[in-house]
Amino acid sequence: MEKKKYAPIGVFDSGVGGLTVVKEIMHQIPNEKVVYFGDTARVPYGSKSKETVTKYAEQIVRFLEQQGVKAIVVACNTASSYALDILEKETDIPIIGVVKPGAKCAVEVTRNQKIGVIGTDATIGSKMYPKYIETLSPKAEVIGKACPLFCPLVEEGMWEDPVTDEIARRYLVELIDSGIDTLILGCTHYPLLRKTVQKIIGEQVTLINPAYETARELKELLTKENLLNDQERGLNTNIHQFYVSDGAEKFKTIANMILKYGILSTKVVQIENY
Repeated sequence: MEKKKYAPIGVFDSGVGGLTVVKEIMHQIPNEKVVYFGDTARVPYGSKSKETVTKYAEQIVRFLEQQGVKAIVVACNTASSYALDILEKETDIPIIGVVKPGAKCAVEVTRNQKIGVIGTDATIGSKMYPKYIETLSPKAEVIGKACPLFCPLVEEGMWEDPVTDEIARRYLVELIDSGIDTLILGCTHYPLLRKTVQKIIGEQVTLINPAYETARELKELLTKENLLNDQERGLNTNIHQFYVSDGAEKFKTIANMILKYGILSTKVVQIENY
């Protein structure tokens, strides 16, 4: 068991978005090692069927199991919405998603019980956020809005751009009119557009970043399971590993912009073999 403490945490997403979760893990539990997988060959997940997303997620979990991880974070709202229940049954490794931590936080901070959620077509269509929020606060009203173009804009590094502003304005107008006071960034890519979203939705709306909440929940889980790494590491030790299904160089460039960490290498994995 003692040895298991020093094993890495597996984190996966459809692309670079899950790195917002990795950034929070590095910040909140800095002794932990991360093995990250970004499914860049098959991004985005949000327009794909439940069956397809579940199959992809199962392949990635098998890959992460082979890397000897002690816990897995499904750092993708679409995969969390569609596949988490199935993955929990198929692996003995503790596994968490990003939907529940974000929903929990939104319920805690809302004052008028009107909560907005933006996400992919799949996340909004799955109604996972409203379902879970309802169990926590039956009075809450949840207004969902799919923002399918946000994901490709983030993958292209267009975080602050007039084009992104214009698209955000079109997506967010009905949420502004609905009078929400809280907005869940229901896709791990979206925190990278936080400034744009806040500017358009207005300062009176509190933005919820599930990446932050997920890292908190992960810390609690590791503590409870006695898996928290208590070994401090020296500065500048490259202990994290990054894998993708395609386009390693492009991923590395954007990943370094997000993490400001200095990723030395990203390896391509033939994920269909798992």
